[in-house]
Amino acid sequence: MSPADTGASTTVGARLPASPDSPTDSRMAPGGPGYRRMSLALFLAGVATFALLYSTQALLPLISGEFGVAAGEASWTVAAATGGLALFVLPMSALSERYGRRTVMTASLAVAVAVGVLVPFAPSIGALVVLRAVQGAALAGLPASATAYLAEEVRPRALVTAIGLFVAGNSVGGMSGRVITGWVAQEWGWRVAVGVIGALAVACAVAFRLLLPAPRHFTPGSLRPRVLLGTVRDHLANPLLRRLYAIGALFMTVFGGVYTVIGYRLTEQPFGLPQGVVGSIFLVYLVGTVSASTAGRLVGRLGRRGALYLAGGTTAAGLLLSLGDRLALVLLGLVLITAGFFAGHAVASSAVSRTATTGRAQASALYQSAYYVGSSAGSTVGALAFHSGGWAGTVGVGLLAVLGVVGITLCGTRAARVAARREPVPAH
Repeated sequence: MSPADTGASTTVGARLPASPDSPTDSRMAPGGPGYRRMSLALFLAGVATFALLYSTQALLPLISGEFGVAAGEASWTVAAATGGLALFVLPMSALSERYGRRTVMTASLAVAVAVGVLVPFAPSIGALVVLRAVQGAALAGLPASATAYLAEEVRPRALVTAIGLFVAGNSVGGMSGRVITGWVAQEWGWRVAVGVIGALAVACAVAFRLLLPAPRHFTPGSLRPRVLLGTVRDHLANPLLRRLYAIGALFMTVFGGVYTVIGYRLTEQPFGLPQGVVGSIFLVYLVGTVSASTAGRLVGRLGRRGALYLAGGTTAAGLLLSLGDRLALVLLGLVLITAGFFAGHAVASSAVSRTATTGRAQASALYQSAYYVGSSAGSTVGALAFHSGGWAGTVGVGLLAVLGVVGITLCGTRAARVAARREPVPAH
């Protein structure tokens, strides 16, 4: 039976014990040395990543007003950042295989923060989009390297929880970035608001570097293109990994579309909310913090596919509720969408790390690439759907994506049943 079947995680060349979770296992575990520092460090990295990546999302109506552009054009300030990340996450994961996870994560945060200093001074929508694309490309070193670091340094039974905490940091970063920018922009404009997020990211980056324990189970790999392409080809040939990549992309399509457009909907009638209040709507992200951090227990009770069904159903219910014209219904819908998305993302991303037995950084990078392609697609298509069909158009796009998640998970369930029937019955 392979490590993927048993739930164990291995990395070629890593100094890992033959028996995972044994008393001699030198990897980190809850309550053990370094685990709390590691968890806080990666939590802060997640905060900085999402705060920077989506720093303009809650400000799109103001950006549209200043530059005189429609929602579809303004949404490119989000789509360019996530698209840059999607394009560069695989090359950055290759660098992390050669130079180390912690080194690449530190460099990525440093460059992204430096670009963040320039973003508030963008003279045009075109310049702003270019800077955001560069910032997204810089941040590409974080997601895949972080999950690979966790897979190498954390015991397998604690892996889902550890990755869930990193994803929870993403949710806090996304929430704080949008809430802070909403209130700051209401008083001093979107440029000052983006600058404040840059300062927050600087603090998180410094704390991350000081707190993150040095890796103990990392062995440098090769940067040869043939080796990298071979690893990528092997991952893409794995049906389970392909399904997980598609699920991550589809979940993020829903999330990217909803949160790109929600600011426009809430500032328009019948709601007419001011910018600060619209920014506070993103406090709903706290629900994602909880659902992501409890994903491990959810998988323990329902199994991976059961957890994905629940996450998809919760997201769909939230989309349908958000169609109502009452603010309470919209808020409840956002709560369910957020809870379902973050739970589904945590389950799928941790399953990638457990499934890949070699080239784990590349496996995670492919997931992150698909995930952020979904974000870019959701931001752009969701905005276009809103322009042509209102909020119902955006919800329609989201429901189609959720239907895709359910369909892919059903395919996985059927494949698992077929494989179980083919297993030989042990002789007695």
